[in-house]
Amino acid sequence: MTSLQQVLAEVHRREWAAVLAATVRVTRDLDLAEECVQDAYAAALDAWTRDGVPDRPGAWLTVAARHNALDALRRARTLRSKLHLLVEPEAVTGQDAAAGPQVHDDRLRLVFLCCHPALATEAQVALTLRLVCGVPTAHVAGAFLVSEPTMAARITRAKKKIAAARIPFRMPTADELPERLDAVLTTIHLLFTTGHTAPEGPSLTRTDLEGRALELARMLHGLMPGEREVRGLLALLLANHARRATRTAGDGRLLPLDGQDRSAWDQEAIAQAHELVLGALGGGDPGRFALQAAIAALHASAPTYDDTDWPQILLLYDRLLQVWPSPVVALNRAVAVAMVAGPASALAEIEALEQDERLAGYRYLPAIKADLLRRLGREADAAVAYERALSLAGNDAERAFLAGRLAEVGPGR
Repeated sequence: MTSLQQVLAEVHRREWAAVLAATVRVTRDLDLAEECVQDAYAAALDAWTRDGVPDRPGAWLTVAARHNALDALRRARTLRSKLHLLVEPEAVTGQDAAAGPQVHDDRLRLVFLCCHPALATEAQVALTLRLVCGVPTAHVAGAFLVSEPTMAARITRAKKKIAAARIPFRMPTADELPERLDAVLTTIHLLFTTGHTAPEGPSLTRTDLEGRALELARMLHGLMPGEREVRGLLALLLANHARRATRTAGDGRLLPLDGQDRSAWDQEAIAQAHELVLGALGGGDPGRFALQAAIAALHASAPTYDDTDWPQILLLYDRLLQVWPSPVVALNRAVAVAMVAGPASALAEIEALEQDERLAGYRYLPAIKADLLRRLGREADAAVAYERALSLAGNDAERAFLAGRLAEVGPGR
């Protein structure tokens, strides 16, 4: 890959969401907007080769994509009816202000557009991750534990339904916000998760995706500060993001939680998370994001790994599994079981989860099983499980970590 292609790839990761959101404001059509933005990136490769990379590549791409939209509208003989959309000010229009809360960031508008109740919840989240966040379809599929073709079909159907229903590009009214909130929260959480541990590539993290998720979570909290689950999501992200500098060694080697330098954790972020958790847990039965935030806060506040309050974490997982009966939650709960009741008890739960087809390609299932087997002294069985986890891992840092563990328990160690 040439240096210019690398620059363009980085600009794509950083600017895609903002350029697409600005273009949707013109086209009011997701498919057309996506096509216009893709054409703008293609044009950039030629123009930047000739003229050099502009000082503000995102602005260059936005202008190019909007010009593409103008041409497309002209060809469709609708320029006259759409012209006012091309010259509207950056501030919220009167129509949008009357329709819902004032939000000046087009990306958050686009999130709420994609998370429309006319779509199935999984389709809402998948469409948002793909379009607004630029997450590849294969990675979206992995987040939902389904195949890539299945997810691609869901995203296509969702876009067609938005077009057919003529869903407007605006913030929902205050009364409409609650029915879209869970999908918006889920989207932001999955975006952060995809950045926190990248599904593939040389680095453990995708800092651009992590940062984008945090930014969206903060904007959402500013929009809905009284919503407990919004507080919970922001707390969850802050507590996990606080460890970002210690999750790998200087050579890029993955460091598990018990090997991280807690003195280097972001204490200000942890304090903010703690305050948000208190607000998220009070006032009634907590939701799934509040419970996850409470678990993350307990990890972040423990002075050492040995001081972690595992019994309390296990209780929170029990409650979370009731609120959100997900096989991934059950798998994470098994880790807490191992710390409270020992690896043998947890291994029995892992073996039961192996019967759940949704986890068939989930890399953390064999990785956790391998760790439990290693702790039980069953090194040959652990080696088999590490090999399975290694075959599923796409992230280089995770692969190196698993290969190291395999070398510790495999033949000829």
